Amino acid sequence: MLSLVGLFFSLTGAIGVLRMPDVYSRIQCTSKVITMGAIPALLAVAVSKGLLSQYGVHALIVAFLLLVLNPAASHALGRAAYKTGIRQWSGAVADEPRERGRS
Repeated sequence: MLSLVGLFFSLTGAIGVLRMPDVYSRIQCTSKVITMGAIPALLAVAVSKGLLSQYGVHALIVAFLLLVLNPAASHALGRAAYKTGIRQWSGAVADEPRERGRS
């Protein structure tokens, strides 16, 4: 069941990456794919092989690292895209840092 949840989120995230109009929306989709797609699959490995087996422990370590590092990596990608001047989608509601005079 966990594998199916991971597959579902991976599929919807991949479709989202193809359909989203700008880099900032695509970053959100890739974050979803990594977090909600990979972590259930890693938990499925840990459950099927045993939590205290070598595979289970490694899967849990990788899942924990994804939970911790994925938000920071996504933020860094978005900030780097913004700092290099990549424009938002023309239908975006607001550009708050630019409106406040910061970038």
